[in-house]
Amino acid sequence: MGAAITAFAAVFLAELPDKTMLATLLLTARHRRPGAVWAGVTTAFALHVTVAVLAGSLLSRLPERWLAGGVGCLFVFGGISLWRAGNDDTPDDFDAARVGWWRVSASAFATVLVAELGDLTQLATAGLAARSTSPWATGLGSLAALASVAALAAGAGEAIARRAPLVLIRRVGGSLFLALGLVAWWKALSIR
Repeated sequence: MGAAITAFAAVFLAELPDKTMLATLLLTARHRRPGAVWAGVTTAFALHVTVAVLAGSLLSRLPERWLAGGVGCLFVFGGISLWRAGNDDTPDDFDAARVGWWRVSASAFATVLVAELGDLTQLATAGLAARSTSPWATGLGSLAALASVAALAAGAGEAIARRAPLVLIRRVGGSLFLALGLVAWWKALSIR
């Protein structure tokens, strides 16, 4: 139980200011399906935690430059897509009224699956699991922390969606995704 609590505390605090919290918030605001976004994000986190526990310290040997570059591409593509989605509040092809729960969940899953690969929280989970006498308890603590942060972000995203016009959500979200993509590319280029 101690390993789970330690992992929860460490991962929760590390994930709060992370790009995935922001991505979850924006995906929820855009799709207006917090349950579907949370389910997709949490499923991606479960896969990452499983990989982290199984791989332990081996994750730290992945080519960080390629991971950061790939994450940058994903966020830049998402930012451009949000900006191009239109200038009014009319629904687009990703509108919650016309897009099914599974499609929204799959979109959230794919976004987080790529964005979190080799991320600080995954590496932290791998490191904690490698040193733990109970690596699966460590994994469960990490997953609980990640799912909790995703739930907070999904709740905030739903509140924003009720109060802000869709065009504003698209513009702000697109700008933030572009900024995250550029930061990831800068990180990829600065890795030696």
